[in-house]
Amino acid sequence: QVRLVESGGGSVQAGGSLRLSCAASGLTYNSYCMGWFRQAPGKEREGVATIDVDGSTNYADSVKGRFTITISQDNAKNTLPLSMNSLKPDDTAIYYCAAKRRYSGFSCHRGEYYVWGQGTQVTVSS
Repeated sequence: QVRLVESGGGSVQAGGSLRLSCAASGLTYNSYCMGWFRQAPGKEREGVATIDVDGSTNYADSVKGRFTITISQDNAKNTLPLSMNSLKPDDTAIYYCAAKRRYSGFSCHRGEYYVWGQGTQVTVSS
């Protein structure tokens, strides 16, 4: 069973940085697409960043140049760090780690994700 657990959220002032992490179990990165999504109060959930097994990444326009998604497999633990720099109040949201099965010929940067973590709150004050 695939399980995703986010950590690293918190409160920071505008211009600051945070690093989120997603501990993934029950999957291998070469079989799953991974990504980060967020939902701000009163808004729909939106994609933040996705990463494919070939290392290609895709970012929302609003976070390009400020956020970086990577895959870490240290000590046999799979994590999905999201480094967030130059944070803005508009980045305030609950951030979710997500996964879906990867199929040959289908991009990880499109389509619906269906495995979700519980989310972690990020609050950026002005």
